[in-house]
Amino acid sequence: MMIYPDIDPIALSLGPLKVHWYGLMYLLGMLGGWSLARWRVARGQSGWSAQEVDDLLFYCAIGVVLGGRLGYILFYGFDEWLADPARIFRVWEGGMSFHGGFLGVLAAMWLYQRKHGKGFFELTDFIAPYITIGLFTGRIGNFINGELWGKPTDLPWAMRLRCDEFVSLCQYKLGLPPDTEWTPPLHPNQLYEALGEGLLLFALLWWFSARPRPRMAVSALFLMGYGLFRFLIEFVRMPDVQLGYLAGGWLTMGQLLSLPMIVAGLVLMLVAYRRPADT
Repeated sequence: MMIYPDIDPIALSLGPLKVHWYGLMYLLGMLGGWSLARWRVARGQSGWSAQEVDDLLFYCAIGVVLGGRLGYILFYGFDEWLADPARIFRVWEGGMSFHGGFLGVLAAMWLYQRKHGKGFFELTDFIAPYITIGLFTGRIGNFINGELWGKPTDLPWAMRLRCDEFVSLCQYKLGLPPDTEWTPPLHPNQLYEALGEGLLLFALLWWFSARPRPRMAVSALFLMGYGLFRFLIEFVRMPDVQLGYLAGGWLTMGQLLSLPMIVAGLVLMLVAYRRPADT
């Protein structure tokens, strides 16, 4: 059993300006994906130019921030937003939805391909491996923020948290008495997701995309891989307190949103390999 480290969510203070680790993790993810894309472009492995990569990063950065925030409000916190509409702007408090960010990136890429004449799946195949860098850093940001914990467990790497610092977690999610000092040991769910949806999925996509593949195949693998990792890890993650389980005492919103991704990925992969010449 481990103790959750006391991490200040504010990385840097410059007078009234406070720079939060959560925002820095998103920035680091974008810069990491951009650097790797530039690396492949410089080696002539992609058919893209450096300027096209730079423009695409701008579009995707806008898409992931707007889509992630709007998706969280729509899928997970609509009632809270109605009670406090200004909450949508307080991104440093956490609250970003991958599924919303994913839809935002799709919308950004649709706008990009209209302007630059790239095929839609040419775009998604190119960018899929780099999205996982942002997934990894985003989950590390969740860990630093002390959010999205898993269920109680007796595994040796489980973590305990002080209830006076995580009142909402203790009283609302875990239902502990107000005078409880520590949580039971919890799954560090954020680190599981950083490993699965981030590092492992990146390694798989990086290897798969290193050779020519049929159009849509890399996008399909991303959809299936992310959807499967997320669906499985949700079994040890506590559901959002405002939603609970949606059905059967186990189905979460994250799993419900991941199922269409898995199905869509399977369909795209079948279509891709029925058209092997369309690379």
